[in-house]
Amino acid sequence: MSTTAQPGAPVFNPIVSGDALAHEAARFVQQLGTLGPQEIAIRTGWTLLIVVSALALLWGLRFGLRFAARAMSPKQEQNAESNKAARRNVGAWTMAAARFIVTIIAIAWVLYIWGFDVRAGALARVLGVVWRIGFIVIIAAAISEVSAFAISRLLTRSARKSSDFRRAAQMRTLAPVLTGVMHSIIGVIALMMVLSEIGLDVGPLLAGAGVLGIAIGFGAQSLVKDFLTGVFFIVEDIVSVGDVVRIGDSGGLVESMTLRTIRLRDFDGTLHIFPYGEAQVIHNMTKTFSFYVFNLSIAYSADINKALQLMQETGEQMRHEPPFDDLIIEPIEVVGVDGLADNGVLVKARIKTKPAQQWKVGREYLKRIKLAFDENGVEIPFPHIKLVPPDQPIPVGERPSAAE
Repeated sequence: MSTTAQPGAPVFNPIVSGDALAHEAARFVQQLGTLGPQEIAIRTGWTLLIVVSALALLWGLRFGLRFAARAMSPKQEQNAESNKAARRNVGAWTMAAARFIVTIIAIAWVLYIWGFDVRAGALARVLGVVWRIGFIVIIAAAISEVSAFAISRLLTRSARKSSDFRRAAQMRTLAPVLTGVMHSIIGVIALMMVLSEIGLDVGPLLAGAGVLGIAIGFGAQSLVKDFLTGVFFIVEDIVSVGDVVRIGDSGGLVESMTLRTIRLRDFDGTLHIFPYGEAQVIHNMTKTFSFYVFNLSIAYSADINKALQLMQETGEQMRHEPPFDDLIIEPIEVVGVDGLADNGVLVKARIKTKPAQQWKVGREYLKRIKLAFDENGVEIPFPHIKLVPPDQPIPVGERPSAAE
């Protein structure tokens, strides 16, 4: 009973039939039984020569890829451990595809030497398809790796030459995103070509994939939202790799930005991963410049004017001393008295620094202002607790009054 393919359904045309392959294999085994000892020895020698040549070719290809990667890497980064690791990974997929192709060719030559005609027949058609598939894979892998290397090299060089810190960070952020998009496009094209080679009609398949894509688009709106939101984050320079941001209750250094997620590394090493769609409000603490705000408390008995003067002098001293002279952008801004608390007078100031340098400057300033207050008798209040045993009366002069 014959079957008819339904309209719009993918049609699969087998390359060869199983019976044809079985017939050729049986004839090949029968031919091997007719070989004499001398003929077997000669063909065995040729087989070893082919195997050794294939191994030598693969070794030479691996050496050539490593040499090319080392030569194309930036000279000033030749000794960096991270770049050495990256160069070791360059050509990994290309080498895997090359091993596959070389293995197929070697097997074909060995079979031909032992009397199996690989130029015609069912096996020849199979090997031809395998050869074309391998060629597609190796070309796709090579294009993918070269394009990824070119994108990374171009954007990294542009970031290094850019005088604008934000522009450089944006370039570094775009590199992995563009690389992921390029890998996806090349992978889909290569997959369609491979399916076509094995006998699958990709025309109806593409039409069905279009309908399926629409259905997935409706069902996976959050994925589309994440992707588009991430694109606008990068294009509008809202956040970039290297920024310190806070999303919700979590914060940290932006370690990487993928096609749909932003990843924050906390101070304690915790990695927070947010889909772009959930990052509705981003607090970027290191864009263009940063401020470190000081909220200091001094005792009511202390000289407020003296305290404010010490705060100003300490900030100016730091501003003119290395390495902080290169980190502080503007003079310290002493705001003045900001509140009268229960345990002291609150004074406020802030220092404008380069992005992500406010914590380093702030820690040094707090250390210096503590030493300055101690040297000049400006007391920093702290809570006191006096314990009175329940079986003893409150000392005279410390009994609370009726008003209290």
